[in-house]
Amino acid sequence: MGYRDLATRPLLTWAFVAVCTRLPVAMAPLALVFLVREGPGGYPWGAGLAAAYVVGEVIGAPLLGTLLRPERARVHLAAGLAVGAAAFAGLGLFPGAPPAAQAALAVVSGAGPAAVPGGLRTLLTELAEQAGKGLAVKALSAESVLSYLLWALAPALAGGLAVGGAGQAPILLAAALLTPALVGLWALPYGWQADSSDRGGVSMARTLVTAWPLYVSGAAALALLALAELVLPALLEQRGIAVGWSGVLLGGYSLASAVGSFLYGLRSWPGRLRTQGLVLLPAVGVCVSAVAVLPTVGGIAVALLTGGLLMAGVQVARGLSLRAALPPSALAAGYSVMYAAIGAGYASSATLSGAVLSVAAPSTTLLCGVALMLVLTAVAVVGELRSPAAGVATHSVVCAGFSESPGSSGSSGTVGSAGSGEVFGASEADGWRGSNLADDDHQATRPR
Repeated sequence: MGYRDLATRPLLTWAFVAVCTRLPVAMAPLALVFLVREGPGGYPWGAGLAAAYVVGEVIGAPLLGTLLRPERARVHLAAGLAVGAAAFAGLGLFPGAPPAAQAALAVVSGAGPAAVPGGLRTLLTELAEQAGKGLAVKALSAESVLSYLLWALAPALAGGLAVGGAGQAPILLAAALLTPALVGLWALPYGWQADSSDRGGVSMARTLVTAWPLYVSGAAALALLALAELVLPALLEQRGIAVGWSGVLLGGYSLASAVGSFLYGLRSWPGRLRTQGLVLLPAVGVCVSAVAVLPTVGGIAVALLTGGLLMAGVQVARGLSLRAALPPSALAAGYSVMYAAIGAGYASSATLSGAVLSVAAPSTTLLCGVALMLVLTAVAVVGELRSPAAGVATHSVVCAGFSESPGSSGSSGTVGSAGSGEVFGASEADGWRGSNLADDDHQATRPR
């Protein structure tokens, strides 16, 4: 099965909703800066509002994600979008509001829809399975392509609207986009099939904790990306290169990541999903290290483009690994916790870059960021080795061309058709923890 098989009405509707919900998120930080740049606080206050928005996301994602119920997911997601739209509209319609009110609205605009990405991703894999066996990996690859394209478009769109129109225009567009997303939700299923009994009596919190190495690796990936984005202009200036190249280079990075996501979904790749992510992440670190030491814009461009291609594999493999690690009833919450983890990684890297740049050269700052990423990756590797439950294919593993071998120990798991690339663990009655696939997770996964 190929990407064409994703062109079903439910999946195209999902894509419409995803665009309408993710473009506002991608635009929000820059839109908040433009909203207040001509006010008393200027750019520093704009950066403060952007930070408040991210704090809202980091707090709201795990909190609201754990409250998300599969049987009422549509209502929950719609409520979050409505709150986010109202907060965005409040910021745009009252640009002269007191700073405390603006900060509160920024936090709410980030927190309200924070569970939406996790809920939509869970719904995407459900719809992909209904469209055809083995489509989950292609669906997540296509989702990654869409996300990178939106992140490449968002800065130009926000900047163009603010400079060519009014400072409130980007934030008002963000509010307006969430309205059709609300309508689109009602054309999608109410939620997804899941039963809390699949956790085997384990609480939601303890279930989510078992996947902590994946959250750490997610934070490591975004910490590295944040550092490259934030330090690149200063690095170019250090090299005597026009700072205007930074936008071109970062746009190329996003496009390369979109291409990498597409290529990742075209075929199967050797190694287990967890191994792929933990190997590709240091490889991205090598690319960022090359950016720090290469003297020409051409070399920096090649390093960034290569890093973008590899980062796409990290993202898709991480999403598939999390889906393998958690039972269906905890999956949306797991994606939300991951969303918060990568937000925390981005924020910590931004703080680090500001602190190190004040005392060291941009190239040194980049290398410090790579060191931070390697430390976090090492922590994730140790966690994988010491916690067999983390990342284990427990309820179901879906990765085209990959399977966790059920071994010969009498597992009740059954292997799907060769074309599907799916392995189903123990039956529902056996419970999430009952699958013998957990004991076989140490076996290498091989492409068929």
